[in-house]
Amino acid sequence: MKQPTLVVLAAGMGSRFGGLKQMTPVDNQGNSILHYSIYDAIQAGFGKVVFVIKKAIEEDFRQITAGLEKHIDVAYAFQEVDMLPSGFQVPEGRTKPWGTGHAVLCAKDEVDGPFTVINSDDFYGRGAYMAIADFLRQPHSDREYAMVGFLLKNALTENGSVARGVCELQNGNLAKVTERTKIFKRGSDAAYTEDGEHFVPLSGDTVVSMNFWGYQPSMMEELERRFPVFLEERLPKDPVKCEFYLPFATDALIQEGSASVRVLKTDETWYGVTYREDLPTVVDAIAAMRRAGKYPEILFG
Repeated sequence: MKQPTLVVLAAGMGSRFGGLKQMTPVDNQGNSILHYSIYDAIQAGFGKVVFVIKKAIEEDFRQITAGLEKHIDVAYAFQEVDMLPSGFQVPEGRTKPWGTGHAVLCAKDEVDGPFTVINSDDFYGRGAYMAIADFLRQPHSDREYAMVGFLLKNALTENGSVARGVCELQNGNLAKVTERTKIFKRGSDAAYTEDGEHFVPLSGDTVVSMNFWGYQPSMMEELERRFPVFLEERLPKDPVKCEFYLPFATDALIQEGSASVRVLKTDETWYGVTYREDLPTVVDAIAAMRRAGKYPEILFG
């Protein structure tokens, strides 16, 4: 079987953080979370990484990723607001990217086999990469996809609310994902709110999506087919802000019965810098993993 490709979504960096702040070093070697993601992917057997970025951050981004090509095949794809299907134009006032589904579609020419999609600024843990790589290396039909499901208690921050996709499973497959945008840690459990006043409890053992997907090549064809349909439906209603989200496109396939998504559970702990106050926790966690021998002293020596 062909080695899977890792597609890293990084085009939203500048807009969300006012620069490449999520490239902040998390160790004394100057490595960011992204470097640990690539290292873990290499250990899991990924053969290529495709970074989806904007042209505006290309120079800075290439400085950050310099040298990685010695360890894995590296490619770059670009997501720009004017990259639209024939017959569509950028609405007046539109500067926002077209969403994660469009970002993946922008990498189409660099992907020629099974692939995984991750966020650039999330630390997922080695086990997540091993699980998805093992799935993609096995023989599956072209409509059998996968998602790494994290336990909610392992995917929270002490410093405020997070947005997570709460998963419903059926026979080990994903049946539905409901986006909860304000989940707060409550001891080993959590609670979410829609209005800021009323809270609904969630078990810490709830499976959530962290946007860690594994796809067969057919997903690119689906995104290419569905994006123009999305534009026809949503542009008249919300021309400046509507986004074509990867989870929504995946969920549509599930609800239609035209694809299945196996949920690969992991006990790994997610780390990310959702808030500035999260950074010391991430740095300490990675330092502990390095001391335990999980990562070498020099990551890409």
